[in-house]
Amino acid sequence: MEQAAAAFSNYLTTIGQTDTVGLEEIVGCFSRTPFKKNQFLVKEGAACPYFCFLESGILQHAITVDGIEKTTYLALRNSATSSLYSFLNQTPSRKDVKAIVDSVLWTIDLKTFKNLLMTNNLFKQFYYNLLERQICLIDDYRIDLLTMTPEERYRKLLVTEPTLLQQVPLHYLASFLGISQRHMSRIRQNTK
Repeated sequence: MEQAAAAFSNYLTTIGQTDTVGLEEIVGCFSRTPFKKNQFLVKEGAACPYFCFLESGILQHAITVDGIEKTTYLALRNSATSSLYSFLNQTPSRKDVKAIVDSVLWTIDLKTFKNLLMTNNLFKQFYYNLLERQICLIDDYRIDLLTMTPEERYRKLLVTEPTLLQQVPLHYLASFLGISQRHMSRIRQNTK
């Protein structure tokens, strides 16, 4: 458990501060929770109960369009995630978020989350930096979808997210890149 708490603390220090008292308070507000493969953090239509940090595993964010599951995001080890709008407003989620492999999450409920934002400057700065980074990634992803071919998007993932390509099953990657599984297989073969 100490080693796990250390991994979470290391992630929180990505904002460049070393306030150990503030870090201990943050870690103490989260609960370490194992998630089994296919266990949901939230299902579409339900309010998301947690904001979380992934100690290990992969969480898939997905929507269903005309009966077909479409992956919108893949959260990997050492990242924070949630169905954020649903979590912050306690409204029905527009997406499913589930573990696609056995995972370990550090979770926090909304009341504790809001209290931590108001009372812990380190957490407030961490959250601000996290949101800023995510907005930039979303913007970059949208531009890539409009300006790059599927092959170019795959090659970019090879460079920027090699872990994603090693850990995530092919059908999730294909959905995330907006292509068919068959096309994804051809791209992989031609890129080797």
